[in-house]
Amino acid sequence: MGRVPLAGRRWLLPSAVADELDPDRRRKNGRPRRTARDWVVDFTCFLLAVVIGLLGADALPREPHTPYALEVVDQWLGAFACAAMWLRRRWPLGLAVAMVPVQFVSVTAGGAAVIALFSLAVHRPFKYSAWIAGISMAVVPVFYWLRPDPDLPYFASILLGVLLTVAVVGWGMFARSRRQLLMSLRDRARRAETEAALRAEQAQRLAREEIAREMHDVLAHRLTLLSVHAGALEIRPDAPRAEVSRAAGVIRESAHEALQDLREIIGVLRASGDGGDESGRPQPTLAALEGLVSESREAGVKVTLDNRVTDAATVPASVGRTAYRIAQEGLTNARKHAPGAEATVTVSGAPGDGLTVSVRNPPPPGDVPHVPGSGQGLIGLTERATLAGGHLEHGPEEDGGFQVWAWLPWG
Repeated sequence: MGRVPLAGRRWLLPSAVADELDPDRRRKNGRPRRTARDWVVDFTCFLLAVVIGLLGADALPREPHTPYALEVVDQWLGAFACAAMWLRRRWPLGLAVAMVPVQFVSVTAGGAAVIALFSLAVHRPFKYSAWIAGISMAVVPVFYWLRPDPDLPYFASILLGVLLTVAVVGWGMFARSRRQLLMSLRDRARRAETEAALRAEQAQRLAREEIAREMHDVLAHRLTLLSVHAGALEIRPDAPRAEVSRAAGVIRESAHEALQDLREIIGVLRASGDGGDESGRPQPTLAALEGLVSESREAGVKVTLDNRVTDAATVPASVGRTAYRIAQEGLTNARKHAPGAEATVTVSGAPGDGLTVSVRNPPPPGDVPHVPGSGQGLIGLTERATLAGGHLEHGPEEDGGFQVWAWLPWG
């Protein structure tokens, strides 16, 4: 879980990063395997150290106060320092510590010492590179006092050495911070995936427990009645015909009610899966809009229905259900906020053009007291329309009325 696939991309990453992202490829001794990028970088560092060493060796004859023996020692130390560049990943601290006295004696080891300091800043915390860099900067004045640069003044040489040391440490810390950022993002992604999996598992467990409670609470009573009457018929097969008929009727009615309750439980589960809050009743569609209007009229709301969809059965069930809920909420708002005003429900559309639903009511004939909690239903409708792939708008009109308008996809 949370593992980042590295097929085809591992060679682009440093071995330390690739090892953290894909620990299965780690060697048995615990050290990360070098990637192709590591080989390229290591060879480049080795080549750079050699080039700088050769330039330093070329400048040795121009130092009048350097004895020949020191020149030979200088070049041998430079060669060993360049070869030690292949150990900079395994022992960055030890290599950097060893380079402090070497660079004090050898000019040709200067490039290797700089690369070792950079590697230390990349692979170890700042306190180690700060100590090594501080010691290196402290010996710079002594080095140039004993072996002055023939091309630069004394103080310019010291300033250049100090600036180079600071720049190398800063560059290494920048590279280290980028790696740490990548690792922190990786860890955050893994934690997020783990938490999401735990939440999903918990939600699944809670859903199963809820289903078990619903099944027990709803069906236990019905099935118990059925079992009692069936047991009575088994014990008394010679019971009077009227009593047998009555018991059979109770069994049939209990079985029918149990099946109905089971359908309601399934309806609840389906509604929760759709993100709705419907109970176990059959899910309404656009065809049920006439019944909704009739119920509103019986409740005392003046409603005019303008349904321009000739065949409601062609409307997808999910779209029709959303349209039904929009009309239901619109009529509820009209009854609460504009009592006595006539509401108009308009439904139009065709396949390919979408389905349009609007509920409009004029301003109320009199003063209407404030209704607490207003607007929550419209917020839910907006979310429902968005989930269906459409959009919903609502608001007051110029004449003081109010309109809810929605467009839903009908492909």
